[in-house]
Amino acid sequence: MVQNELTTTATKLSLPRAAAAAAKTRLSLLLLLLLLFAPTSWARAPFACDPRNGLTRGLGFCRAGLPIHVRVRDLLGRLTLQEKIRLLVNNAAAVPRLGIQGYEWWSEALHGVSNAGPGTKFGGAFPAATSFPQVITTAASFNATLWEEIGRVVSDEARAMYNGGTAGLTYRARTWGRGQETPGEDPVMAGKYAASYVRGLQGNVGNRLKVAACCKHYTAYDLDNWNGVDRYHFNAQVSKQDLEDTYNVPFKACVVDGKVASVMCSYNQVNGVPTCADPNLLKNTIRGQWRLNGYIVSDCDSVGVLYESQHYTATPEDAAADTIKAGLDLDCGPFLAVHTEEAIRGGKLAEADVDLALANTITVQMRLGMFDGEPSAQPYGNLGPRDVCTPAHQQLALEAARQGVVLLKNQGQALPLSARRHRTVAVIGPNSDVTATMIGNYAGVACGYTTPLQGIGRYSRTVHQQGCAGVACNSNQLFGAAETAARQADATVLVMGLDQSIEAEFRDRAGLLLPGRQQELVSRVAMASRGPTILVLMSGGPVDVSFAKNDPRIAAILWAGYPGQAGGQAIADVLFGTVNPGGKLPMTWYPQEYVAKIPMTDMNMRANPARGYPGRTYRFYKGPVVYPFGYGMSFTTYRHSLVEAPTQVSVPLASLDAAVVARNSSSLSTGIKAAHVNCDAASLEIHVDVKNTGSMDGTHALLVFSEPSEGKWSPAKQLIGFEKVHVPAGSRRRVRVDVRVRALERGRRVRDPKDPDRRA
Repeated sequence: MVQNELTTTATKLSLPRAAAAAAKTRLSLLLLLLLLFAPTSWARAPFACDPRNGLTRGLGFCRAGLPIHVRVRDLLGRLTLQEKIRLLVNNAAAVPRLGIQGYEWWSEALHGVSNAGPGTKFGGAFPAATSFPQVITTAASFNATLWEEIGRVVSDEARAMYNGGTAGLTYRARTWGRGQETPGEDPVMAGKYAASYVRGLQGNVGNRLKVAACCKHYTAYDLDNWNGVDRYHFNAQVSKQDLEDTYNVPFKACVVDGKVASVMCSYNQVNGVPTCADPNLLKNTIRGQWRLNGYIVSDCDSVGVLYESQHYTATPEDAAADTIKAGLDLDCGPFLAVHTEEAIRGGKLAEADVDLALANTITVQMRLGMFDGEPSAQPYGNLGPRDVCTPAHQQLALEAARQGVVLLKNQGQALPLSARRHRTVAVIGPNSDVTATMIGNYAGVACGYTTPLQGIGRYSRTVHQQGCAGVACNSNQLFGAAETAARQADATVLVMGLDQSIEAEFRDRAGLLLPGRQQELVSRVAMASRGPTILVLMSGGPVDVSFAKNDPRIAAILWAGYPGQAGGQAIADVLFGTVNPGGKLPMTWYPQEYVAKIPMTDMNMRANPARGYPGRTYRFYKGPVVYPFGYGMSFTTYRHSLVEAPTQVSVPLASLDAAVVARNSSSLSTGIKAAHVNCDAASLEIHVDVKNTGSMDGTHALLVFSEPSEGKWSPAKQLIGFEKVHVPAGSRRRVRVDVRVRALERGRRVRDPKDPDRRA
């Protein structure tokens, strides 16, 4: 409309031709400026401190030039008790008299912006977001640079959607919990993943946050719903030893190394105390020892759960008081909004305790720029719809899926397939043409999908049969057609495995075998197949496929996890050799009989032969496995040679706190007691040459383990560092792996003061 009016006006002007042309040029420039700076249809109004609001723009908390703690104190001084209490929950209420809008704290970004929480909505200018592989798959890349880059892309899209008014700025990630949502079984690797992804999400502009990330579920959260025991009623009995060297390790890395803005406490109890009401876990550890610069939030409704389901407190007011005084700052749920005021009136809680909690949440909001006025004028304010689902972002999703594929078997170099020799490929299985299955849980709306069938179809002609109506595979009715397809093809690819109907939130698996009659389908098709048979598995957890590993008719096995929106293309690229697989398993694949020996309610990491307990993870379990942690094959071969590594680590006294030296040294000695040395910052370098001795370029994950001296408390071995390196065929690359000295200490005995002889 503006353009039509301007054009009409210009037409009516009676000017010489040159002047008219100049006027039209000026009008065109004016029009362009109007279009550039006019509010867009997707723009968000300011959350607070709107510069157009004369009543609030001069208030202290709106003055962006003041230190944040001064602004926070000013805002808290203006809020009534009732207003404060309504800010303690995830759907924080607006404070209209101070020009502050309501805010939904609960948004999810596990592996892409998700609408699993109420803070994010898809539609309009933001119909979708890039859906990366599920965390367990991306972890298989052992590529920290990739993890951080994914975080950067996800936060670009999250910030763009916030600017458009369809998402929040506070996002949950995962550090420990349900298998598919986590980086695997190793605490060092899980911590490295968490810190890398969080750095990508939050940005690196001083104290300012691009988005605020949250690491969850703290702590010892290993059970959802197993054998009649659910997460709402589970009391995890955990030794101080296991907390120190396993369960808390990833969270410490997330806070200390990743500088995460939030940690979420879990539903379960630990040693009889709900995690969200335990001052030792929250106030003393997260905020005290690890120095969290941010807020602590409950898992959704867990404050209510500890009162209503666990009966931990006598009254709801006690639950509100206990959690806030323990260090909880924000309740995902309505409980604190309902019961906190009565807790204060009853003398169980002070208003100052509420102020401390709100200071932590409001500080994060100010670090996000939410109190700095117009969003478009702030850093990241230019991000919008054009920055979501970009070609570059979707290419990164494809690259992440490629790097996460793990080659488990390649008998007689059956792979890669050849588009020339394998002109017709039978594509069979319940996961052969799936879309949503590939993005796992806590996913959003993907930009688009490439299924395995579509991906393989870009290389060869395909013959497709589902074989089973779904992953439950309760019938063999479709097996005959699948066998016929295999007989007619030059190669057969079976895409089998699991989906969210088998493993999901509040749904723990009962066993490790393929569901239903999937194994029968695989074996029958392999027997019928005219060409090589390749088994591709989609799953979040391990699967006992010993039958396929030992069957010579099954030439190759790939694990793809849940590979994201581009998963089908990534699988096909590996099958046909466009990509040389370099992924390695981030978890141990146990045999089915392991399940009977290890109840999910037993949290002990270390084996106990006296009671037939085999231990958990590669660090403590020494029994038979299907495939070990860190296993993964390639289409090429590598040779390693150690170039340089120190034999001892010296900690200079000059680097230690003077008080520590004074306490532990005499005036004539330069020695210190090792027990009092802080080794967190100390590190050593290991240099390794990696040579590609094969005929194909490859990207190799170099894993470095320590093998502690034999001891009752020590793990069999422990991952202490890893690096990803690209090595062309016939070439050599030198890799430097930085190892924290602290990692070498894990497994040392930790004394429990309550029971000096109790380890587990």
